[in-house]
Amino acid sequence: MTPDPYPLQRGAGLALWRQIAASLEATIRDGTHRPGARLPTEAELSARFAVNRHTIRRAMEELEGRGLVRIEQGRGSFVAEDVLDYPLGPRTRFSEIIRAQNREPAGRVLRMAEVPPEARIAELLGLRRGRTVLQVERLALADGRPLAIGLHHFPAQRFPQMAALLREDASISRALAACGVPDYRRKSTRITARMPTAEEAALLQQSRARPLLVSEALNIDSEGEPVDATITRYAAGRAQLVVEP
Repeated sequence: MTPDPYPLQRGAGLALWRQIAASLEATIRDGTHRPGARLPTEAELSARFAVNRHTIRRAMEELEGRGLVRIEQGRGSFVAEDVLDYPLGPRTRFSEIIRAQNREPAGRVLRMAEVPPEARIAELLGLRRGRTVLQVERLALADGRPLAIGLHHFPAQRFPQMAALLREDASISRALAACGVPDYRRKSTRITARMPTAEEAALLQQSRARPLLVSEALNIDSEGEPVDATITRYAAGRAQLVVEP
């Protein structure tokens, strides 16, 4: 068996999980495990270092917290890739942004329903009491990996065809164009951060210990009329929001 290039020093006064984290970090830094590569399983690492799984888990949590690895529920641990810059400007178009960084965009609608809007959404869209919105939740992917979950709200009375269009094609821009809005721009953006729910973590294939970046945006047409109020949750370990004037 090939000797471990980064062996543990037992009894050296340094916690084993810290040594394991340092050993795995070294294999990432020296290129043994390259960006995007799957790391050995907990069982494999436990056997390699002759420690229990709790010790391995603590080491992996340390690396994840420092942004060196990503832990995907049900899939394992991977070396973190470069964080994607996601500009938020007057014309934010997901597909254009992703392709500009030599990645392949994709998206799929998770659910749609016509519902009464929450107070904040009604305020953003300028809707009177009794009006409804078409609420569309959509998963956005880059190179097949989940990047963000968008929760869109369209004035239902203005866009009666929107649901049918999105069932045929998940592109928001093309659906709006088909509804008579060939172009639109972002009027406002509010950015916060929070921890994900269990469902959000599963959809984004990330740990619940990693935060989300959350943007609240209002898009308007060329006449200044609201067309879409969107709450987007980004996997913070994969996207860096860049606010453009």
